[in-house]
Order: sequence, then C-alpha cells, then structure tokens
Amino acid sequence: MNRSLARQCFQREVQQPDEQIHLERAALYLAQEEYPELDVEAYLKTLDAIAAVIKERSPKSAYPLKMIQTINRHLYDELGFVGNTADYYDPRNSFLNEVIDRRTGIPITLSLVYLAIARRVGLPMVGINMPGHFLLRPVIEDAEICVDPFHQGEIMFPQDCRERLAQVYGHPVELQPAFLEAVSNRQYLARMLTNLKVTYSNRGKLEKTLAAIDRLLLLFPNAPLELRDRGIVYYHLDQLTEAQWDLEAYLTLAPTADDAPAIEKLLQAIKKAIV
Repeated sequence: MNRSLARQCFQREVQQPDEQIHLERAALYLAQEEYPELDVEAYLKTLDAIAAVIKERSPKSAYPLKMIQTINRHLYDELGFVGNTADYYDPRNSFLNEVIDRRTGIPITLSLVYLAIARRVGLPMVGINMPGHFLLRPVIEDAEICVDPFHQGEIMFPQDCRERLAQVYGHPVELQPAFLEAVSNRQYLARMLTNLKVTYSNRGKLEKTLAAIDRLLLLFPNAPLELRDRGIVYYHLDQLTEAQWDLEAYLTLAPTADDAPAIEKLLQAIKKAIV
C-alpha cells in the first residue's frame, strides 16, 4: 500500500465517532506510511492469536487480578515483551507492528498491545495519561488499581501511583482524579503521533515531522499549537505559502499567545519573501 492510501485509511478510521475507532487498526494504518508493505490484517490476527492462548489459560471464574496475572505471564514471561530502556527514543518504539515484531516498546505502545489483548479476553481497560507515564486502568467498579505495561504489567495501587508521581516531579504530589481519567481513542493516537513528531523533529527529519503533524490535525483540526508547528516546518522546508496559511491560522486562534509577536515577525519575513 502506498503512503497516500495509508493516510486515507487512517483518516477514514479516525473520522468515525470516537468510541467506534478501532484503536489497533488506526495505529497500524499510522505505521503503514512508514512501512508500505505492512499487512494490517496479519497483525490483527497476531493479536487475536496471543489473546486466544491467554483465554484458554484463564480461570473459569475470571477475577480481574487473575486475568491480569495470566496476561502478564504470557506476554512478559513467555513471549518476552519488555520496555525499551536501551533506546527509548528509537522511532520504531512508536509503531505497533515493530512493537509486536521486536516485542519491545515505550509505555504508550506496550499499553496498546496490552489493551488490545485485554479487550479480546473480556477484561475491558482504558488508557490513563498520568503525568510522566502512561498506564492502564481496568474498567471495574470500585477497583482502585492500575497496570503498568512498560514494567512487566506491574499492578499499581493509589500509593504506588503517588510514589511514581513523586519520582516524576521530585517532590510529593497529590494524586488528583484528573490523573486517572481515561483518554479517548483520538487522544491515545495523538499521544503516539506526538511521540513521533518529537522524535523526528529532534533528528531533523522535517518531512516525517510534517507527516506526524498532518495526522495530528486529522485527529484535532484547528489545534493551534499543531498549526503553529506545521507552519514552522513548512517555513524550514521553503514551502512559504503553506507556512503563511498555518501561521496566520495560529494567530487567529491564539492572538494573545506568548509567542504571538515572534510568529508575527516570522510572518512578515515570509510575506516579504513571497513577494
């Protein structure tokens, strides 16, 4: 599949109502721009097969903690999935096909594998965008636990979450309810794309940075910061007309932003160059 078709498939998937977006499928379409030969259905079947083994081994009385232990045993002990601490910023960590093939990734993508498996075995979970780390929370009444797919599916209680927050901030932090709110499917995909955007930007890969921002704007059209960043990337790519459109749109949406004077100055330079 060529890149433009992959983009169309991604766009079609994410234009549905949020609850109808098939998260793994959308993530694989996202990866298909980087890997045109990627077979989306084959990877979905791989997830089905992993889930089938876990389902077969699951206790008849499917208590959530028992289910989590069964998932952890197969995913981590037998299949060898592991958090990539050796090369955290490798772009491959953000592509679901690579995470499945290499059995390593970052919190957001390992969580996606875990989420997909859990749903297939009848344990609904949601993503939790806790500051500094991405976790999962089982959708169970009165169950105050989270699961950390980056650390071998570690089960975390509220006190564990507080300790993790204290590590992130360097001082004790109150565990606010907002920290444990579920992310939407669009927000989940946006987190993955933001990781890619930052990784490619830091490596000076402007075309790939642009592709990540384009898809972020498919998820959240008129997101001011993405319009600003795309305008700046266009400027560096010498696509001045496109840069002008995006930077003008940014100033319309965020006229009082702290960087508005600097963006206005850049716009003036672009307009002079176009003339």
